Amino acid sequence: MDYRKVFCEAVNAILPPACPICGKPKPFCGKKRLDICPGCREKIGYIKEPVCLKCGKSIQDDDDEFCRDCGRGLHVYDQAAAVYEYSRAVKNSIYRFKYYNKREYASSYAAEMVRSCGGMINVWSPDVIMPVPIHSSRLKERGYNQAGLIAAELGRLMGIPVDETSLKRVVRTTPMKELNNLQRIKNLQNAFQVDRKDVIYKKVLIVDDIYTTGATFDACAAVLKESGTQEVYGVSLCVGDGF
Repeated sequence: MDYRKVFCEAVNAILPPACPICGKPKPFCGKKRLDICPGCREKIGYIKEPVCLKCGKSIQDDDDEFCRDCGRGLHVYDQAAAVYEYSRAVKNSIYRFKYYNKREYASSYAAEMVRSCGGMINVWSPDVIMPVPIHSSRLKERGYNQAGLIAAELGRLMGIPVDETSLKRVVRTTPMKELNNLQRIKNLQNAFQVDRKDVIYKKVLIVDDIYTTGATFDACAAVLKESGTQEVYGVSLCVGDGF
């Protein structure tokens, strides 16, 4: 008998996992518990074709290859993808996940990433997944790195190793939501470093919760490529426009 499985099923029966959008217990469909309520799926916007060939944002014109942000300049990272459009429902969900200890949302988020971006991730064929790191002082305050939780679940679902130690944030930066595009780039200058010089991955997949202009993915990609990584990709839970 798999006692761990029995224990988990007992816990889920008493304290069922919550839908990350509405916070209510996840419903069943047949014998399988859904990751998100069917009604909640109608409230959130998924990224749909056509998309920017660089960052993965939805674009309006089939004839355009890149979104407005990516058309303004070059990125250091190679390509990125995302699950959701940035909406109020998704924003509130991520806020609870980050600041109200809703760690259980990570499994649902990762499952959604696999459904929406798993095919692209397989095409990229990364050697390892790395979450965007948070500063040690912020980790101490919060108790966890939200990107790290998603990365761990994504790695488990896709069978890809996860490295949460090699990429470090060495500067406590200003929250990106408070900055414009140029300030974001400046805010992240020298913010990251590769801690283990002896470990070199050819292809790295960076995981984050929110993508706006790509400044964070670019900053991570820059130090990874300086250390010998050849290709850096990114996947985020949601994507919004920069300003």
